[in-house]
Amino acid sequence: MRKRAWLLLLLLVVVSMVSACGEKLTPTGKAQVVRVGVFKNVTHAAAYIALEKGYFAREWGNEVKIEVTAFDNGSDLSIAMATGDIDVGFVGPGPATTFFLKSGNYRVVSGSNNGGAVLVARNGTGINSVKDLVDKTIAIPSKGNTNEISLRMLLQQEGVSLGRSAESAHLIVRSPSDALISFRQKEIDATLVPEPWGTQIEKAGLGKVVVDWKAIPPNNGDYPTVIMVASDKFIARHRDMVKGAIKANRDGIAFIQNSPEQAYDLINNQLKQYSGKGMDKGLIKASLSRLKLTTDVDVKVMEEMAKVSIDARYIKGINKEELNLSTFVDLSMLEEVKNGK
Repeated sequence: MRKRAWLLLLLLVVVSMVSACGEKLTPTGKAQVVRVGVFKNVTHAAAYIALEKGYFAREWGNEVKIEVTAFDNGSDLSIAMATGDIDVGFVGPGPATTFFLKSGNYRVVSGSNNGGAVLVARNGTGINSVKDLVDKTIAIPSKGNTNEISLRMLLQQEGVSLGRSAESAHLIVRSPSDALISFRQKEIDATLVPEPWGTQIEKAGLGKVVVDWKAIPPNNGDYPTVIMVASDKFIARHRDMVKGAIKANRDGIAFIQNSPEQAYDLINNQLKQYSGKGMDKGLIKASLSRLKLTTDVDVKVMEEMAKVSIDARYIKGINKEELNLSTFVDLSMLEEVKNGK
């Protein structure tokens, strides 16, 4: 009788603790709801496949409700991570690093893909190389995002200054879809965008790729474009569920690599669901040919990119010499998954 009473008391304490932190659990101790963040972009193909094929549900169980929020840019998703509105997210390293250094409450747990961005020049501008961007207007999807960091590095390595004065390249913010319109209206001269927008501009006969993805810095295109992040609270309470998300992402990558023709339609289903419209299969195929799907994360490359953000004053209060992202990147769960644990 005493044993039953003690067990009941223990159960009540656990329930009280769970209620105090505002989280409801399944009978097996898993989170009842997992909030996942993605972009409305084909570069999030592995996450799309994992959702479409039910890999997250397979890992977490059917009793877990998956709530997916699709974001337009990395800053919005990173803010959602920093404010605790998302448990697991797929995002670019630029904004993810910037907001982590402000909040410090989420970690990189896996890669998803590398590269996938191209520099496209509008027809008739005379732009055939990076050096031709002097006195030209270049669009980036959003301030401080991964594409802007790459553009700044690209201009710097070619000796082209960035600013408002003459003899400099000029920066303007336009979403990838608006960049397509801006090309038609001759408002901008070039853009550095993630696929499929480069291919779409080419197919529309409005421009050409001047720098392909494998020549975009840093590391010749082999830099993190989409990484998986998880909140500290979610990691602390549901480490096994984070590992399940890593497995789902890994299996999404493997499916695309092993069954690309099937993958295109599945990716398109997710694009329709979260962006409201589908995409030509040829565009999806072209996009995936210009990126490297991988769970690996190169911390040194991320630090190199973060230093550019410091120079651009997107990251303040930190000296480049003191920058250390080792606490931001926690690949221990990825290693456990790779080792079958």
